[in-house]
Amino acid sequence: MTDSTIQFSDLALNDAILSALDGMGFVSPTPIQAAAIPHLLEGKDALGKAQTGTGKTAAFSLPLLNKLDLGQRKPQAIVLAPTRELAIQVAAEVKNLGKNVAGLKVLEIYGGASIVDQMRALKSGAHIVVGTPGRVQDLINRDRLHLDEVHTFVLDEADEMLNMGFVDDVTEIMEHAPETAQRVLFSATMPPMLKKIVDRFLREPEYIDVAGKNHTVDKVEQQFWVVKGVEKDEAMSRLLETEETDASIVFVRTRQDTERLADWLSARGFKAAALHGDIPQSLRERTVDHIKQGVIDILVATDVVARGLDVPRITHVFNYDIPFDVESYIHRIGRTGRAGRKGKAILLVRTNQIRMLRTIERVTKSSMEEIQLPLRDKVAEARLVKLGEELAQETEHKSLDKFAELVEKLQETLEIDAATLAAILLKRQQGKRPLFYIGEDPMIAAIERDKQRRKERRENRDRDGGRDGGRNFNTQDWDTYQLQVGREQAFKLKTSLAH
Repeated sequence: MTDSTIQFSDLALNDAILSALDGMGFVSPTPIQAAAIPHLLEGKDALGKAQTGTGKTAAFSLPLLNKLDLGQRKPQAIVLAPTRELAIQVAAEVKNLGKNVAGLKVLEIYGGASIVDQMRALKSGAHIVVGTPGRVQDLINRDRLHLDEVHTFVLDEADEMLNMGFVDDVTEIMEHAPETAQRVLFSATMPPMLKKIVDRFLREPEYIDVAGKNHTVDKVEQQFWVVKGVEKDEAMSRLLETEETDASIVFVRTRQDTERLADWLSARGFKAAALHGDIPQSLRERTVDHIKQGVIDILVATDVVARGLDVPRITHVFNYDIPFDVESYIHRIGRTGRAGRKGKAILLVRTNQIRMLRTIERVTKSSMEEIQLPLRDKVAEARLVKLGEELAQETEHKSLDKFAELVEKLQETLEIDAATLAAILLKRQQGKRPLFYIGEDPMIAAIERDKQRRKERRENRDRDGGRDGGRNFNTQDWDTYQLQVGREQAFKLKTSLAH
């Protein structure tokens, strides 16, 4: 089965699921979804090799949502995830995909949260449980989580679960699985320990390998700017004015920020609108239509509502806030580079978020180029060029003669020449977007500070021969002692910086 022409409506999914997919703008499944869903709908065990960002959550969620008995109180599906963050994310996506399934109860369980609350939630009933192996096993041991009516077990990112030391928990949980239950396992890699679990628990599984078919990253040029010198709102304004954009999506983390930033941009002359989950569906659809038609050029959006959004004119994705996980990042940048065109993604990152940026690069096997924010004078130049283009389009307007007469009258009334009058009109035209700036750009000082810090680090490294991370110790001031002590003497090393 290929993914080139198949649509979700071609699959044996019920109307509640199809309506939810349609409402989210999902029409065609991703390769992993097209390959996996038909097998899972038939109840077959499956081993899926898929990288982050390929849409594997929906690949296993849609079939299990499709066969739920909503009148049953005990769990019918258990989804295991390696971390609480992924468990929360998967549960949120299952709820979203099943939002039109009346009475659906999805429960996430993980360590670090009240186990009493989780036991109470289980007692009141849950159709799908998404959890980390340790907490799931704990609740099984306490006789609070019963698996006798579970028809589907899913191990998501199974290799990562084993890397984190969950092999015993996973094995015990799978041993509790009813004989008839379907077992589904997704993993990016297949280490030997995982192969043992596959051989032991999966029965003649369908092997689904679409690893490497996620070409999103290949189609998108990726850059990042380290936040310094100016606020992020100002940075967004500069980027939007100097990048050659058609339409853009700006991703933020919260609903409040979509509204605030969209209002801020609109007040400065940008055609922007907010898009988030609390906006009524009809208004969301109208907003998407507006960006397709060119009524607006910028969507300020949260992750959930923009998943599956397919607007060919989106040339740029701006990550105003760095996402919490790599899969969200891949989904975000996948909104550009559509219809065979090259897209561009720019990430605004604070210095304490650089580690997450490197994680994104590692997982996506790509590298991002660090860029400097355009200086204010460059922004002013871009505004002047745009104004010139707009004025050039008006040179043949049929009403110009009437306006020329007005210019002559105003010159006489104000007793000024045409150049001065034009200057006054240009000043009014610029509004909150100046055509030139007075005073120094705060970015210049920030760039100079950054250059100085880098220079000092290089000098320290050169002076120390690359040792001690650039710390400069003069060994002549130190005496050396050898202490013959260790674990048998219960010796513990204490360090102090109070010298």
